[in-house]
Amino acid sequence: MPMSRSSLAALLAAAGVAVLLSGCASSRESEDGFFSRITPYRIEIVQGNVVTQEQAARVRPGLTRAQVRDILGTPLLADPFHADRWDYLFTLRRDGTPNQRRSVIVHFKGDALTSIEAPDLPSEREFVQSLSVSRAQVRPQPLELSAEQVQALPAPARREALPPAAPAGPARSYPPVGD
Repeated sequence: MPMSRSSLAALLAAAGVAVLLSGCASSRESEDGFFSRITPYRIEIVQGNVVTQEQAARVRPGLTRAQVRDILGTPLLADPFHADRWDYLFTLRRDGTPNQRRSVIVHFKGDALTSIEAPDLPSEREFVQSLSVSRAQVRPQPLELSAEQVQALPAPARREALPPAAPAGPARSYPPVGD
């Protein structure tokens, strides 16, 4: 039994819509997709806790949960199914800089810290420098001339002094105030 024209048209339309929608979904998922290139402005997204090398160095086995929280802050993820594990995640997305993502995992046994997994953490200085990289490029630097360049400038042209202009308009007289 052959397909009618209306059934064939409906089938082709549904297939076309499916292809178009799948293309939109895939381009939004990738960072380098078409829509990421035409976006005029992206807001800065900062999520999680920044953990630096200096902070991780202060955390050592035997510390209590409260002491770890005082040093590293409240964990972004404290899973009730893994009560002896805290996850500190940090992500930063900014225009003009590569995305930053770090993960620190802290393991406990009871109330005492047993270990910390903290690969590739920046120092505080490195982290601050990574924040100011794009802003330094955006700010225009003031232009200044050296002393030699100021000496090389031509002297300003002299203007002849013009005689003072006579007042324009009628002279007004006002009545005396309060007799």
